[in-house]
Amino acid sequence: MSLLQVQNLSTYFQDGSKIVEAVQGVSFSLEEGKTLGLVGESGSGKSVSALSITKLLPYPKAFHPGGKILYKGQNLLEMSEEEIRKIRGSEIAMIFQEPMTSLNPLHTIEKQIGEVLEIHQICPEKDFKKRIVKLLHMVGFPDGEHRLNAYPHQLSGGQRQRVMIAMALAGEPKILIADEPTTALDVTTQLQIMTLLKKLQKDLGLSVLLITHDLNLVRHMTDDICIMRHGKVVEAGKTTEIFKKPKHAYTKELISSEPDTKPVPILKDAQPILSAKHLEIKFPIKKGLFQKVQGYVHAVNNAHFSLDQGQTLGIVGESGSGKTTMALALLRLIQSSGDISFDGTLLNKLTSKELIPFRKEIQIVFQDPYGSLSPRMTVQEIIAEGLYVHEKELSDIIIDDRVVRAMQDVRLDPETRGRYPHEFSGGQRQRIALARALIMKPKVLILDEPTSALDRAVQKDLVTLLHDLQKSLKLSYVLISHDLRIIRALAHNIIVMRHGDIVEQNSNEGLFQNPKTPYTKTLMQAAFS
Repeated sequence: MSLLQVQNLSTYFQDGSKIVEAVQGVSFSLEEGKTLGLVGESGSGKSVSALSITKLLPYPKAFHPGGKILYKGQNLLEMSEEEIRKIRGSEIAMIFQEPMTSLNPLHTIEKQIGEVLEIHQICPEKDFKKRIVKLLHMVGFPDGEHRLNAYPHQLSGGQRQRVMIAMALAGEPKILIADEPTTALDVTTQLQIMTLLKKLQKDLGLSVLLITHDLNLVRHMTDDICIMRHGKVVEAGKTTEIFKKPKHAYTKELISSEPDTKPVPILKDAQPILSAKHLEIKFPIKKGLFQKVQGYVHAVNNAHFSLDQGQTLGIVGESGSGKTTMALALLRLIQSSGDISFDGTLLNKLTSKELIPFRKEIQIVFQDPYGSLSPRMTVQEIIAEGLYVHEKELSDIIIDDRVVRAMQDVRLDPETRGRYPHEFSGGQRQRIALARALIMKPKVLILDEPTSALDRAVQKDLVTLLHDLQKSLKLSYVLISHDLRIIRALAHNIIVMRHGDIVEQNSNEGLFQNPKTPYTKTLMQAAFS
């Protein structure tokens, strides 16, 4: 029986004098106790379709020229804001894509879950704490009562996602809309979150609408799928049937859009460009009125590795393993002990002033391109920013020429350089971040989860781009990723990290063909099962 029916839905946006037709005549239904996957690349209309269900779009800028969304026989699109509020959260709840930006950084976990209980009057206020602890236990916090006063920044990515699920379940909904629930999570945490959702679905009788670009997730988690492109459903049906025999050309393209490149050929006589010996990073634990140091958290323990010119060093591991922390130490952005050598110079021996010339030689592309690009700056200003710091003598004409060439290098239209980040897709924003780094002509590029928020087709394009840039510019990459498919396509040598330790270090071929440690084998199983 269909619990939710979307019939011929169209969602448009008024953008000045222009009408953007984001969703055009979309239809699908969600059965009781089943999981429906909405699949497609960035801009296909997946999230807009889902946000239309609970009317969370920016009305009146957004409007629906046609269609119905029926829940228990009622058309949600015809409901007033007061009426839809009674449905939103209590009947139909949503888990948003990025928990760090969806959770309020100023409020504790207890307060944020408690707000849902208060709004929907789930239980008396005196029982809030007991109910919140129960919800935390339900989503995998065995120490829920000790997490009530925690703030979002004090939790890992997986833990924040569990809090988002707890908030969604607080209203005891019938339908759970999960918008990219595992986007930025490592493979083992992804598996844990999706196993949790499956268990909750079975225990609570939930119907789940899963929005994702991860086809591996879709294959294992959904009963039915709708493939969307350019605001339309191009194919729909049973998951097993579509994966077995896709009919539409775009569906076939999606299913086959896995990075198929191999690491670039190794340069002859390549010399080490970046290395670390006995690298250790620890953070003090301060307690008491006078904040005395009571101990240390060891983020990275006695790490050794070397990166040659034109090669890629892949770093993999789950959240909290020390991957990004180690990268920040290589950039000398956090304190560490041990030796860090770049092109024969010990960076750890240099003062802050002496480090300045080396800043342009080692650049970083951060995980979240939207968060790392200033929304108040144009693309021209963002990409050129480093030149104003390191090459102050350049004229505006030369700077503009360098920006144009950097955008061409990453296959972006230079005519768009007067636009702002929000006017670009996720894949385009990642290219902007890449252009900002490349304009400095670095020797080493640190790539921190460069494809985590991108759909499969865009991932493949970006991997090909990184491959071509490395070959043409003889760049060296430090590639941090939880996606072992991306690592396999780009990395020559791979480090596997867990709890700050390097548990395994091997060549690409050696690691993927013969993983030695149980932890590496677990990662492989989670990624390729």
